[in-house]
Amino acid sequence: MPSSFPYTPTTHRTSVKPRPWVPLKHHEGRIEVPSLPFNPRTDTLLGMYEISTHVIPAVNPRITPNVPVPEPPPHSLKRTGRDIKKLGLEFINQQARQEEDGYSGVMDERLLWNCINRYVKKDRGANIRTKGVALFLVHAVGFPKETWETTLCYLLGTCGLIDEIWSWESVQHGDSALLNRQNLSGSFDWTDNARDIVNFFINYMPEEVEIPALPIQLHRLPASISEARQQSGFSSRTLVLAGHSVGGCVAALVALHFPALFSSLILVDPMIDTFTEFPFEHGQSVVGHVLIRRQQWPSREAALRSFKSSPLFSVWHPDVIRLYVDYGLYEDGSGSVRLKTAPIHEAIVSANLRTSRETWELMETLDEKIELLWILPGKENKVVSMMEPFLKERVWRRPANSSNVIIKSSDHLIPHESPEALAQTMADFLHKKYGVSSVQSRL
Repeated sequence: MPSSFPYTPTTHRTSVKPRPWVPLKHHEGRIEVPSLPFNPRTDTLLGMYEISTHVIPAVNPRITPNVPVPEPPPHSLKRTGRDIKKLGLEFINQQARQEEDGYSGVMDERLLWNCINRYVKKDRGANIRTKGVALFLVHAVGFPKETWETTLCYLLGTCGLIDEIWSWESVQHGDSALLNRQNLSGSFDWTDNARDIVNFFINYMPEEVEIPALPIQLHRLPASISEARQQSGFSSRTLVLAGHSVGGCVAALVALHFPALFSSLILVDPMIDTFTEFPFEHGQSVVGHVLIRRQQWPSREAALRSFKSSPLFSVWHPDVIRLYVDYGLYEDGSGSVRLKTAPIHEAIVSANLRTSRETWELMETLDEKIELLWILPGKENKVVSMMEPFLKERVWRRPANSSNVIIKSSDHLIPHESPEALAQTMADFLHKKYGVSSVQSRL
């Protein structure tokens, strides 16, 4: 695909000395999922894809120790932009100190869970491809797995190549957060999200797409299958990995360490950076705003009205706002609704930037067989303008087999603001790489 940003070499950056991959360990014995505090999906998408919800045990030990969850700051309606930025910086520094003090080899082995939605085509029909295309989606910080569904509706309406989609949820987000709320730590390393995803790919992702129904708690696969996947990838799937924001960074880290699993990688404005200068200053404001955000409303209708009147949410596609209200909130027992992803845990994830820096440094080593598509914001505003020099370098960290596309209608939240344009960009990429003519040309 032609690129929006021309080739831009990387300026000198100080090494952050990326840490080695921490091997996966599993909880011993049979593990029964607790009672689900949410309703598993049993509906369809566009009448074409059957939806189901599944859970798997997360890996252990966690990289970060079990530390108390910090108390959120008191709410105030009179905080200035400078106050919010200062609040964010203090929280980032607190998390950094905790990292230095707490990572002494004592790791958290409490049982956590990951939730995943599966979307599988009801009628695959005749297919020239020997392996069906499977799409795996990783969300941004603060948003449930279902916020991808507006993009999926546009994508699947025009792209018939995809047989199966899996939409991931990190341990402190959405339905995963409801399962884990008693066991979440006050610190979180993005690498643990990557390790959990790898755990799904090599130990739990079913062998065949054709399996019509799966149990809610997926069965762990034999070790022989796990070992074969790590060496040679999937026997019955062509896997496309896509991630947005922090999810994009996590997706890239997974592909860096397990390249045999993937055919291509779609990074939607991923948080892959060394976070100096403007990106770090902007990050302080983001964390500060998250810490003081509202998390409870009298009803879903009241929450919807509140979101539509907010400068942040009012620019979202209306279907995405509706999904956020339907799947990002839960009835809290007091007659009100509350965010499934607590702001304090959203802030913890946003404040821990080490993995982003490490992934930036490692990106130039990504296997060139994995085709790479970067999708970037292009809306005319101060933040996008200030970020442009950093984006230009970011998208050329791995120059070979790589392209980038700018979506001019959107800011950073591309799946939320411009799902139709995002879907069209993804469809163009998938048709070019996996369409019938592309397959025939490779035979």
